[in-house]
Amino acid sequence: MADADDVRRLAGALPHVVEIDSDGFDFRVGNRGFVWSYPDRQPGRPRVIRTDIAVLFVGDEAEKQALLLGEPETFFTTRGYDGLPLVMLRLAEVDVARLRELVTDAWRMRAPAELRDGLDESTGAPMPNLGSTSRAVAGPPELASPPE
Repeated sequence: MADADDVRRLAGALPHVVEIDSDGFDFRVGNRGFVWSYPDRQPGRPRVIRTDIAVLFVGDEAEKQALLLGEPETFFTTRGYDGLPLVMLRLAEVDVARLRELVTDAWRMRAPAELRDGLDESTGAPMPNLGSTSRAVAGPPELASPPE
């Protein structure tokens, strides 16, 4: 069973990742979001940041649908994410190895090409001397959060 601490550890270990200051977790590479806490919105109620659910970039609609249809107990979406290459992941439904694969794949799809070349394909770990993680204050990055 994975949790928010696992997301932070795995995402933060990837090269050139920035964690944005937030109520949950929010990771970006090249100013592009690749995994963040799910902002649960219910009509008439304040937004709640859910750290037990991660929003992941998946690349395209085909990949999104494959995950949603193939593992509905693990992945889901909401109307606010229609048309976006994003899925919600119930962290308790995956182990750390699967989470590493999902987070690393999301990073690969969002990272600039020159950064992707520095990732060890066999382990998903940064190659020596390439990793740098920092924290920043939230700004207006592309796909940093779902539409309101």
